[in-house]
Amino acid sequence: MISVALFDLDDTLFAHRLAVRQGIGTHLGATVPGVDAAAHLDRWDELEELRYHRYLAGELDYLGQRRARVRDFMAAFRVEFAEDRLAETWFETYLVEYVRAWTLFDDAIPCLDLLAGAGVRIGIITNGIPSFQAPKLETLALAERIEHVITSGEFGVAKPHPSIFLHACAVFGVEPHEALYVGDRLHTDAIGASAVGISGVWLDRGGAATSDDLATARASGVRIISTLTEVMSGIA
Repeated sequence: MISVALFDLDDTLFAHRLAVRQGIGTHLGATVPGVDAAAHLDRWDELEELRYHRYLAGELDYLGQRRARVRDFMAAFRVEFAEDRLAETWFETYLVEYVRAWTLFDDAIPCLDLLAGAGVRIGIITNGIPSFQAPKLETLALAERIEHVITSGEFGVAKPHPSIFLHACAVFGVEPHEALYVGDRLHTDAIGASAVGISGVWLDRGGAATSDDLATARASGVRIISTLTEVMSGIA
Protein backbone atom coordinates (compact mmCIF):
# COMPACT_ATOMS: atom_id res chain seq x y z
CA MET A 1 0.00 0.00 0.00
CA ILE A 2 1.46 3.35 -1.06
CA SER A 3 1.09 5.95 1.69
CA VAL A 4 3.59 8.57 0.49
CA ALA A 5 3.93 10.09 -2.98
CA LEU A 6 7.24 11.85 -3.62
CA PHE A 7 7.82 14.12 -6.58
CA ASP A 8 10.63 15.81 -8.42
CA LEU A 9 9.94 19.55 -8.79
CA ASP A 10 11.46 20.99 -11.97
CA ASP A 11 9.84 19.74 -15.18
CA THR A 12 7.63 17.39 -13.19
CA LEU A 13 5.30 19.69 -11.24
CA PHE A 14 6.87 23.02 -12.19
CA ALA A 15 7.33 23.97 -15.87
CA HIS A 16 11.00 24.83 -15.44
CA ARG A 17 12.14 24.40 -19.03
CA LEU A 18 9.34 26.59 -20.36
CA ALA A 19 10.20 29.35 -17.88
CA VAL A 20 13.90 29.07 -18.71
CA ARG A 21 13.32 29.43 -22.43
CA GLN A 22 10.94 32.34 -22.03
CA GLY A 23 13.25 34.05 -19.56
CA ILE A 24 16.46 33.64 -21.51
CA GLY A 25 14.77 34.64 -24.75
CA THR A 26 13.54 37.89 -23.25
CA HIS A 27 16.84 38.66 -21.51
CA LEU A 28 19.01 37.85 -24.53
CA GLY A 29 16.84 40.01 -26.75
CA ALA A 30 17.44 42.94 -24.39
CA THR A 31 21.15 42.18 -23.96
CA VAL A 32 21.98 41.72 -27.64
CA PRO A 33 19.48 43.85 -29.62
CA GLY A 34 18.54 42.44 -33.00
CA VAL A 35 19.56 38.87 -32.24
CA ASP A 36 17.15 36.03 -33.01
CA ALA A 37 16.89 34.77 -29.44
CA ALA A 38 14.88 31.69 -30.45
CA ALA A 39 17.86 30.38 -32.38
CA HIS A 40 19.97 30.21 -29.21
CA LEU A 41 17.56 28.68 -26.68
CA ASP A 42 18.74 25.11 -27.23
CA ARG A 43 22.32 26.14 -26.53
CA TRP A 44 21.35 27.67 -23.19
CA ASP A 45 19.53 24.43 -22.32
CA GLU A 46 22.64 22.41 -23.19
CA LEU A 47 24.89 24.63 -21.10
CA GLU A 48 22.51 24.38 -18.13
CA GLU A 49 22.68 20.60 -18.30
CA LEU A 50 26.47 20.54 -18.59
CA ARG A 51 27.30 23.12 -15.94
CA TYR A 52 24.65 22.14 -13.44
CA HIS A 53 25.80 18.54 -13.52
CA ARG A 54 29.35 19.73 -12.84
CA TYR A 55 27.92 21.47 -9.77
CA LEU A 56 26.14 18.28 -8.67
CA ALA A 57 29.41 16.38 -9.15
CA GLY A 58 31.21 18.87 -6.92
CA GLU A 59 33.37 20.27 -9.73
CA LEU A 60 31.85 23.77 -9.49
CA ASP A 61 30.15 25.61 -6.66
CA TYR A 62 26.61 26.93 -7.14
CA LEU A 63 27.59 30.44 -8.24
CA GLY A 64 30.46 29.03 -10.25
CA GLN A 65 28.18 26.98 -12.46
CA ARG A 66 26.04 30.05 -13.09
CA ARG A 67 29.05 32.15 -14.08
CA ALA A 68 30.35 29.39 -16.36
CA ARG A 69 27.00 29.18 -18.10
CA VAL A 70 26.85 32.92 -18.71
CA ARG A 71 30.42 33.17 -19.97
CA ASP A 72 30.09 30.22 -22.34
CA PHE A 73 26.73 31.40 -23.66
CA MET A 74 27.67 35.04 -24.24
CA ALA A 75 31.03 34.18 -25.81
CA ALA A 76 29.09 33.40 -29.00
CA PHE A 77 28.16 37.08 -29.13
CA ARG A 78 31.73 38.18 -28.32
CA VAL A 79 30.66 39.42 -24.91
CA GLU A 80 33.16 38.74 -22.12
CA PHE A 81 32.88 39.17 -18.35
CA ALA A 82 36.25 40.04 -16.88
CA GLU A 83 34.88 40.05 -13.34
CA ASP A 84 32.76 37.40 -11.68
CA ARG A 85 30.33 40.00 -10.37
CA LEU A 86 29.47 41.05 -13.93
CA ALA A 87 28.57 37.49 -14.93
CA GLU A 88 26.55 37.13 -11.74
CA THR A 89 24.68 40.36 -12.44
CA TRP A 90 23.83 39.13 -15.95
CA PHE A 91 22.47 35.91 -14.49
CA GLU A 92 20.47 37.71 -11.79
CA THR A 93 18.87 39.92 -14.42
CA TYR A 94 17.93 36.83 -16.42
CA LEU A 95 16.37 35.35 -13.27
CA VAL A 96 13.92 38.26 -13.10
CA GLU A 97 12.52 37.19 -16.46
CA TYR A 98 12.65 33.52 -15.47
CA VAL A 99 10.54 34.20 -12.38
CA ARG A 100 8.01 36.16 -14.41
CA ALA A 101 7.49 33.06 -16.54
CA TRP A 102 6.90 30.65 -13.63
CA THR A 103 3.97 28.29 -14.01
CA LEU A 104 2.89 24.80 -13.02
CA PHE A 105 1.86 22.10 -15.42
CA ASP A 106 -1.93 21.97 -15.70
CA ASP A 107 -2.06 18.46 -14.21
CA ALA A 108 0.06 19.26 -11.13
CA ILE A 109 -2.49 20.66 -8.66
CA PRO A 110 -5.28 18.23 -9.66
CA CYS A 111 -2.89 15.32 -9.14
CA LEU A 112 -1.74 16.51 -5.72
CA ASP A 113 -5.28 17.24 -4.57
CA LEU A 114 -6.48 13.83 -5.73
CA LEU A 115 -3.68 12.13 -3.80
CA ALA A 116 -4.39 14.16 -0.68
CA GLY A 117 -8.06 13.30 -0.94
CA ALA A 118 -7.09 9.63 -0.94
CA GLY A 119 -5.07 10.12 2.24
CA VAL A 120 -1.68 9.94 0.56
CA ARG A 121 1.03 12.15 2.09
CA ILE A 122 3.05 14.23 -0.36
CA GLY A 123 6.70 15.26 -0.51
CA ILE A 124 9.34 16.57 -2.89
CA ILE A 125 12.94 15.52 -3.51
CA THR A 126 14.75 18.03 -5.69
CA ASN A 127 18.32 18.56 -6.82
CA GLY A 128 18.68 22.21 -5.90
CA ILE A 129 19.17 24.62 -3.03
CA PRO A 130 16.39 25.66 -0.63
CA SER A 131 16.67 29.39 -1.36
CA PHE A 132 16.08 28.76 -5.08
CA GLN A 133 13.35 26.12 -4.82
CA ALA A 134 11.29 27.38 -1.87
CA PRO A 135 9.99 30.52 -3.64
CA LYS A 136 8.54 28.34 -6.40
CA LEU A 137 6.56 26.38 -3.83
CA GLU A 138 5.28 29.52 -2.13
CA THR A 139 4.48 31.45 -5.29
CA LEU A 140 2.70 28.64 -7.11
CA ALA A 141 0.49 27.36 -4.26
CA LEU A 142 2.47 24.17 -3.76
CA ALA A 143 3.78 24.82 -0.24
CA GLU A 144 0.49 24.10 1.53
CA ARG A 145 0.17 20.80 -0.33
CA ILE A 146 3.66 19.49 0.46
CA GLU A 147 4.45 17.93 3.83
CA HIS A 148 8.24 17.71 3.43
CA VAL A 149 10.72 19.09 0.89
CA ILE A 150 14.16 17.48 0.63
CA THR A 151 16.76 19.40 -1.38
CA SER A 152 20.17 18.10 -2.38
CA GLY A 153 21.67 21.44 -1.39
CA GLU A 154 20.55 21.02 2.20
CA PHE A 155 20.99 17.26 2.45
CA GLY A 156 24.43 17.31 0.86
CA VAL A 157 23.91 14.52 -1.68
CA ALA A 158 22.07 14.69 -5.01
CA LYS A 159 19.80 12.25 -6.82
CA PRO A 160 20.26 9.52 -7.93
CA HIS A 161 22.38 8.66 -4.87
CA PRO A 162 20.43 6.13 -2.77
CA SER A 163 20.89 8.07 0.46
CA ILE A 164 18.68 11.01 -0.52
CA PHE A 165 15.77 8.71 -1.38
CA LEU A 166 16.22 6.73 1.83
CA HIS A 167 16.47 9.97 3.80
CA ALA A 168 13.11 11.08 2.40
CA CYS A 169 11.52 7.81 3.53
CA ALA A 170 13.03 8.27 7.00
CA VAL A 171 11.68 11.82 7.19
CA PHE A 172 8.19 10.49 6.46
CA GLY A 173 8.68 7.49 8.74
CA VAL A 174 7.86 4.92 6.04
CA GLU A 175 9.61 2.00 4.43
CA PRO A 176 10.68 2.42 0.76
CA HIS A 177 8.02 0.00 -0.48
CA GLU A 178 5.37 2.29 1.01
CA ALA A 179 6.41 5.21 -1.23
CA LEU A 180 6.46 6.06 -4.90
CA TYR A 181 8.59 8.66 -6.64
CA VAL A 182 7.63 10.54 -9.80
CA GLY A 183 10.16 12.42 -11.90
CA ASP A 184 10.89 13.46 -15.47
CA ARG A 185 14.35 11.88 -15.62
CA LEU A 186 14.54 8.14 -16.13
CA HIS A 187 17.89 7.49 -14.45
CA THR A 188 18.15 10.35 -11.96
CA ASP A 189 14.58 10.04 -10.73
CA ALA A 190 12.74 6.83 -11.52
CA ILE A 191 15.61 4.33 -11.59
CA GLY A 192 17.31 6.06 -8.65
CA ALA A 193 14.16 5.61 -6.58
CA SER A 194 13.52 2.07 -7.79
CA ALA A 195 17.04 1.03 -6.81
CA VAL A 196 16.23 1.51 -3.11
CA GLY A 197 12.82 -0.16 -3.23
CA ILE A 198 10.64 2.87 -3.88
CA SER A 199 8.14 2.52 -6.71
CA GLY A 200 9.82 4.54 -9.47
CA VAL A 201 7.61 6.35 -11.95
CA TRP A 202 9.05 8.06 -15.03
CA LEU A 203 7.04 11.01 -16.32
CA ASP A 204 7.69 11.09 -20.07
CA ARG A 205 5.52 14.07 -21.00
CA GLY A 206 6.75 14.41 -24.56
CA GLY A 207 6.61 10.71 -25.39
CA ALA A 208 10.32 10.83 -26.17
CA ALA A 209 11.18 7.42 -24.74
CA THR A 210 13.36 5.37 -27.08
CA SER A 211 13.19 1.61 -27.36
CA ASP A 212 16.31 1.46 -25.19
CA ASP A 213 14.65 3.70 -22.59
CA LEU A 214 11.60 1.46 -22.51
CA ALA A 215 13.73 -1.65 -22.11
CA THR A 216 15.79 -0.02 -19.35
CA ALA A 217 12.65 1.11 -17.54
CA ARG A 218 11.13 -2.36 -17.72
CA ALA A 219 14.33 -3.99 -16.49
CA SER A 220 14.41 -1.59 -13.53
CA GLY A 221 10.76 -2.08 -12.62
CA VAL A 222 9.95 1.52 -13.54
CA ARG A 223 6.46 2.54 -14.61
CA ILE A 224 6.14 5.06 -17.44
CA ILE A 225 3.38 7.68 -17.54
CA SER A 226 2.74 10.59 -19.88
CA THR A 227 0.74 12.83 -17.54
CA LEU A 228 0.35 13.22 -13.77
CA THR A 229 -3.27 12.17 -14.08
CA GLU A 230 -1.93 8.60 -14.31
CA VAL A 231 -0.19 8.68 -10.92
CA MET A 232 -3.26 7.53 -8.99
CA SER A 233 -3.41 4.31 -10.98
CA GLY A 234 -0.24 3.25 -9.17
CA ILE A 235 -1.75 3.73 -5.71
CA ALA A 236 -3.12 0.45 -4.43
